[in-house]
Amino acid sequence: MLVKSPIPHKKGRIEIIPLIDIMFFLLASFMMVSLSQVHMKGIKVNLPTASSGETQSKREYVSVSVDKDGHYFFDKDEVSEQELQARLTKVHQSSPEAKVFVRGDRDTAHLNVAHLLDYLRSAGYYKISFEIKSEALKGVPGPRG
Repeated sequence: MLVKSPIPHKKGRIEIIPLIDIMFFLLASFMMVSLSQVHMKGIKVNLPTASSGETQSKREYVSVSVDKDGHYFFDKDEVSEQELQARLTKVHQSSPEAKVFVRGDRDTAHLNVAHLLDYLRSAGYYKISFEIKSEALKGVPGPRG
């Protein structure tokens, strides 16, 4: 003889729709975070601050840096003056519209930055941007250097 239990027996169900919602939220969050990250090409230098600084997008650009000791860097590679001149000329020939961002340590001599500008002009670059730390964004964490 078969006796049924008075407690109804229900099968467990896994709801898939809330799981899909969570996965889409995570995907969108990771995409937004990855798009907001700035890829830093230059070396880390102590940038000067200014109140008129504004953020620019850096799609295709060249980062040229000079540290406080007067050493030159093309992206993150330390180079001699002759090698810097050769690389700048080569990049200008292949991509004349490339943007140039100059990162100068605030403790470097003015002469070092002036020489760097001279190298850029002799390579054919006339539109040059200087990277600075904006005072408006002071205290805000981020990849500004």
